[in-house]
Amino acid sequence: MDKTRTIKDPAREKKQFTNRALLSALIVLLLAALLLSRLYFLQVIEHSTYQTLSDKNRMQLQSIPPTRGLIYDRNGVLLADNQPVFSVTLVKERTENIEETLSELGKIIALDEDDLERFHQRIEGHRKPYESVPIKIRLSEDEIARLAVDRYRFPGVEVEAELVRHYPMKGTMAHVLGYVGRINEKELKELDPTNYSGTHYLGKLGIEKFYEDMLHGFVGFQNVETNARGRILRVLERMDPTPGHDLVLHLDSRLQLRTEQVLEGRRGAVVAIEPKTGGVLAMVSTPSFDPNLFVTGIDHKSYKDLRESTDIPLFNRALRGQYPPGSTIKPIMGLAGLDTATVTRQTTVWDPGWYQLRNDDRYYRDWKRIGHGRVDLHSAIVESCDTYFYDLGHKMGVDHMSRYLDKFGLGANWSLDIPEGRDGLLPSREWKRGAKGLPWFPGDSLNMSIGQGFMLMTPLQLATATAVLANRGVWQRPHLVSQIRDENGDDVIVEPQEVPPNITLKNPDDWNFIFEAMTDVMHGKQGTARSSGRGALYKMAGKTGTAQVVAIKQGEKYDADALEERHRDHALFIGFAPVDDPQIAVAVLVENGGGGSRTAAPVAREVFDAWLLEFSGYFNSEGERQAPVLPVITSER
Repeated sequence: MDKTRTIKDPAREKKQFTNRALLSALIVLLLAALLLSRLYFLQVIEHSTYQTLSDKNRMQLQSIPPTRGLIYDRNGVLLADNQPVFSVTLVKERTENIEETLSELGKIIALDEDDLERFHQRIEGHRKPYESVPIKIRLSEDEIARLAVDRYRFPGVEVEAELVRHYPMKGTMAHVLGYVGRINEKELKELDPTNYSGTHYLGKLGIEKFYEDMLHGFVGFQNVETNARGRILRVLERMDPTPGHDLVLHLDSRLQLRTEQVLEGRRGAVVAIEPKTGGVLAMVSTPSFDPNLFVTGIDHKSYKDLRESTDIPLFNRALRGQYPPGSTIKPIMGLAGLDTATVTRQTTVWDPGWYQLRNDDRYYRDWKRIGHGRVDLHSAIVESCDTYFYDLGHKMGVDHMSRYLDKFGLGANWSLDIPEGRDGLLPSREWKRGAKGLPWFPGDSLNMSIGQGFMLMTPLQLATATAVLANRGVWQRPHLVSQIRDENGDDVIVEPQEVPPNITLKNPDDWNFIFEAMTDVMHGKQGTARSSGRGALYKMAGKTGTAQVVAIKQGEKYDADALEERHRDHALFIGFAPVDDPQIAVAVLVENGGGGSRTAAPVAREVFDAWLLEFSGYFNSEGERQAPVLPVITSER
């Protein structure tokens, strides 16, 4: 059988090889063209885009938070400072495993449950990309050193320095200054995102909150070059922030501290005002707390102790405590009686120890069980005769009483820069109809005439009314800040605020009459606070008050020893000094302190002496008047 033999064809093989070589070359050329076109697209057409993305990897625009303004007292004593602290922080976007990182960090520095809980709240909350979140604040030098050694092991973890608010006087100024704290998610949504970028703290209470816009300042920026780990290599461009304004208060830290010491840890409040200016010289609420605990975040145990304390140290009694004013309103009631011609200076009332309305079986008791006998308005104020004012209130009626008390600012917070103050309660016919659905009864007028019943006032309102009284009806709204200075030390002008109308009496000499009665309260033989006025180098005017906490049944006698301590009467006092040239007006409240003459008036005397004889320079060591020397205050940042 014949076999087919294959004959080799070199020409055909050469042609086939050439075709394959040409096809391969064409493919290579097409791929090269595609590569070149892509390269052209990336390097030429998209050059600016990728250059920007590259710059973002190595250059960052960072916010520079401004330095918060400082707060001084009237003598230049620093009340709110900024202190540098070191914190360990973490950037979420540069950390692969956060929990593992925290676990390893915990082997180097102590991280408690509060630190970790606050960290998780912050990192899971609203924040900007690549924004560092603090893990632990206020590192010790030993912790900083240990972190520096192992820093390479923790990408995204840094030790950062920042200025943190510090209050040198701690609890002495807590209720006045308030405090700053970490910005929460709700506040972050309400703030200017540009001006607060890089800022971690915000005023939460008091002066810190009210003047937040002025204290904060304006943010700055810097453009920096970073390495792959995000650490700054150099600063390319910088715009410095504008520091916040400094505040100078009317407050005298010496008087504040002395007043706190005089209260001796009792629950109470004292507000002292300079009548001529309305400046608050002291505002004390005891017990208090250390505001430094809240700045970087208070731990659970400390907060629980403060919140659950029966003495309520977080509660500002001077601004938010509402108490019956008791007999402290009697001088104003007397003025109202004279100005409305309800009584005259010679009008007398027989006081057997009680007062009774016609066709009413109830006896409205005087504090003195046997009564004061025949009393006129002067002796009624000096001896604090309730029966006289029962009769006056019944004759004058609620409308006149409410109108005159309102003129002195009672029942409203008229302060300029103390927004936390409550309004209290100044009752009227309309109020009772709306709140209780009942008409106004004659018995309500009797209770109101001695500062009891529905009426509630704050110590700040009582001090405000006392300052207006000392000014003979001229209004100066109470305020804490006396001066605002910018970063150059120049005064910042603040627009004037509305002031209530001054009080004008039909007979201006009625002021003198009431002043004489209030002076005899302190210095007269029958004055309820004569023991507190004894031996003074100056004349002071005052009025004691006692406010019931629990009602006493008809026919029963008040027995403080039979009551629990917190059910005993509150002690109150208002006053000003010197009488002929008032430099200070004071309202004192001691919770469950009993009689105002025994407890509250001695506190006021200590405050008067401290201000007039020691701190203000109004009197020299021999009791002679002299011109006060005003301090010169300079800022130190």
